[in-house]
Amino acid sequence: MSRNLVIVESPAKATTIKKYLGPDYEVLASYGHVRDLVPKEGAVDPSHDFAMRYEVIERNEKHVRKISDTLKKADQLLLATDPDREGEAISWHLLELLRERGLLDNKSVKRVVFHEITKSAVQDAVAHPRDVSSDLVDAQQARRALDYLVGFNLSPLLWRKVQRGLSAGRVQSPALRLIVEREQEIDAFVPREYWKIIAELSKAQQTFEAKLSQLDGDKVEQFTITDGETARSARDRLLSAANGALSVRDVERKQRRRNPAPPFTTSTLQQEAARKLGFSAKRTMQTAQQLYEGGIQIDGERVGLISYMRTDSVNLSNDAIADIRELIGKQFGDKALPDEPRRYKSKSKNAQEAHEAIRPTSAARHPDQVTSQLTPDQAKLYRLIWQRAVASQMMHAVYDMVGANLAAGDVGVFRATGSTLVEPGFIAVYLEGRDDADDDDKDTKLPELKEGERIDLSEILSTQHFTEPPPRYSEASLVKTLEEFDIGRPSTYASIISTLLNREYVILDNKRFKPTDVGKIVNRFLTQHFERYVDYKFTANLEDELDAVSRGERDWISLLNEFWDPFSKTVEEKADIPREEVAAARVIGTDPVSGKPVSVRLGRFGPFVQIGTREDEDKPKFAGLRPGQSMDKITLDEALELFKLPREVGTMPSGHKISANIGRFGPYLRYRDPDEKKDKFVSLKEDDPYTIGEERAHELIEAKIKADKEKIIRVYAEEGIQILKGRWGPYITDGEKNARIPKDVEVDDLDLSACRELLAKAPEKKKRGGAKKKSPAKSAAKKSKAAAK
Repeated sequence: MSRNLVIVESPAKATTIKKYLGPDYEVLASYGHVRDLVPKEGAVDPSHDFAMRYEVIERNEKHVRKISDTLKKADQLLLATDPDREGEAISWHLLELLRERGLLDNKSVKRVVFHEITKSAVQDAVAHPRDVSSDLVDAQQARRALDYLVGFNLSPLLWRKVQRGLSAGRVQSPALRLIVEREQEIDAFVPREYWKIIAELSKAQQTFEAKLSQLDGDKVEQFTITDGETARSARDRLLSAANGALSVRDVERKQRRRNPAPPFTTSTLQQEAARKLGFSAKRTMQTAQQLYEGGIQIDGERVGLISYMRTDSVNLSNDAIADIRELIGKQFGDKALPDEPRRYKSKSKNAQEAHEAIRPTSAARHPDQVTSQLTPDQAKLYRLIWQRAVASQMMHAVYDMVGANLAAGDVGVFRATGSTLVEPGFIAVYLEGRDDADDDDKDTKLPELKEGERIDLSEILSTQHFTEPPPRYSEASLVKTLEEFDIGRPSTYASIISTLLNREYVILDNKRFKPTDVGKIVNRFLTQHFERYVDYKFTANLEDELDAVSRGERDWISLLNEFWDPFSKTVEEKADIPREEVAAARVIGTDPVSGKPVSVRLGRFGPFVQIGTREDEDKPKFAGLRPGQSMDKITLDEALELFKLPREVGTMPSGHKISANIGRFGPYLRYRDPDEKKDKFVSLKEDDPYTIGEERAHELIEAKIKADKEKIIRVYAEEGIQILKGRWGPYITDGEKNARIPKDVEVDDLDLSACRELLAKAPEKKKRGGAKKKSPAKSAAKKSKAAAK
């Protein structure tokens, strides 16, 4: 049996590291976190110094058992989880579990840290172990406790005041605020008209353009010309003054250098993969994890292709720089190498320069050599990382810049600019992407121009333009803004974005984030009643405080106390806010038929329009909004249109009607089943219930009937019992109850009597709804009172 037990997080990593360490080492995977807070009230107890109640994650219990059994026969435990705060916490949790089980007596326990999975890096880390860092563990505990206290207290308020299944989070809520506030900017934006005047010129069969920069001796700004009449008058005067040609007044020539971008951090990798590859942050991190872990076979050997992908450092080790510079010299020549290595400094306050930027573990491993052994996503991301790291150590690019002023008599001056790349330097390998298109890097060569010469004028154009609102956030620009505002940490950006999408607070519209009605109402509730906790500066300062804990400069319990005391009081104060105030009903007019008010509001199943009020003698009428409609913008006419459902679409061959409507779970068709003689429904996933025609309705109904028949294994019509194919295997139903078929029973052996027997033993179907549970928020608020005392 091996004397040394090494614990890593993933089985792919374990296999690779085992080969590097040899027979004296057993390497097992923890499969990520082994413990988490119990998902109940009181998992974090503010009244007892924020004591935290953990439980083993059920899916990982078997892995913990295997680690425990193996440790009994080993002398030394080496904890080699990831080199960050989360990895430190996993090591600590495992250590605590093993200590509770009495398995650490007479065992040597060490923490092993490496930032790339290569033989030299792993062996060096094992030769230089350290202890588990209590500062990093405290920081992770504090972060987890804060997330729990915010989520477990605010989320139930949202369930009661808005709709069930929603959540609020310490970091996700300020991120939502960013997206909603950008949408508000767009809604409030008023376009401004402006005009550009452009001269089209030519010399020696080369055409180029020049933009009006001075008019009557005054500089032309964006809003100097704001209407067509002024623009046309200026154009006519310029044409007359030019008399077919513009005179070159002066020519400026200079060179511009452009330096390469530093190698990737987690944040810049996510941004660039979104811009250049169209990857989401989640997809980027999953792919980078695969490239890092060493589970990829390259030429028969398992290797890690990149260094650790969760980092905010732009630093490269001396060895990595030497490796990259050697590759540049061989592949691009010495002219591509600066005299001295390029050194980059991280902007992040908490960047640990001992960590490295994301880079290839071997610069010599060119993307073309490994592409065939990678998945398409892996190959694309590896090429991006390789190119950026190599380019970061190359020479700057050099552009020749030319600017010329050309006069139209005494009336105006036009400005022509051109640039030509003369020394590509790093651009031969890689050019950084940008969120907004610009022409800075395009070659726009001007013909040779000399002072005093006249250049033929082909035309002067006046073109109308309007200012545009700020764009919605893309995944790249949102990640960039989160980092600039110091909201969250790069390792959390992917999960923040996933949560906002999964909760349907935002949707992606042309790859840009657009807040939903639910997202807007949740944001309004939080900004009105918990403004401090979605404030950008407050969130950033809290992140700084957590970073200070990780550096050993701040006590985590005092930090939590400072947060919890005012927060818990606010939760208690806001518990009794009326739901109607949160849902924020908006009256949009009067129904011309009934004379009753028409309002739009948010219900437990989404936004809807209501005719009438609860105080009326007649029950109010309700209709859900259509896809694409929003509570803020729906008009009275659009709202009344919603009440035209249910709508008759056509008839079945039997003569029964087909109708379209919208229900709790979305739009649907209702029809009479010809065999079962009862009404059935077809969900309309892509079709509009207001416009779907009879022919399309028949297509969907026929497809539904066919699919239902294919589910049927056997029918006992006289008893109304069927054996059906289900998602989890065959089952029996009588329409009221469903019964599982035991694994040791063959479907062919089931007769009517056996079906009756299994149905009799089956539990009754659970009814929707039920007794209300005690609100966690209220009891948490009570606990906060005790804690405050």
